[in-house]
Amino acid sequence: MSERCISNECLSNTGFSYTLSLINGKYKMTILYTLMEFGVVRFNEMKKYIGSISYKTLSATLKELEADQLVDRKEYPQIPPKVEYRLTERGKSLIPILDGMCEWGDNHRIM
Repeated sequence: MSERCISNECLSNTGFSYTLSLINGKYKMTILYTLMEFGVVRFNEMKKYIGSISYKTLSATLKELEADQLVDRKEYPQIPPKVEYRLTERGKSLIPILDGMCEWGDNHRIM
């Protein structure tokens, strides 16, 4: 087997790059982690839990995750409006990665 040469490769053609394109963003991983930990979460609950995110940013980020089929949005026809978010099966497939990040953080946290 020959050694790979970086001059013959392109990062954008890797699975790493594709995965990063889906989860890259200031709050995407935080939202995915929140849904992993709590399952079904309403918009205002998530806003309160995350804290530092604006309503506009949370809404836009959830729309991006929904478009990428990582998050499912369920709207109930009632007043006041009720909207719930949960991971899709595709989103749930990221759980081992999120768990690994949590474990790494627990093992390497500097106190």
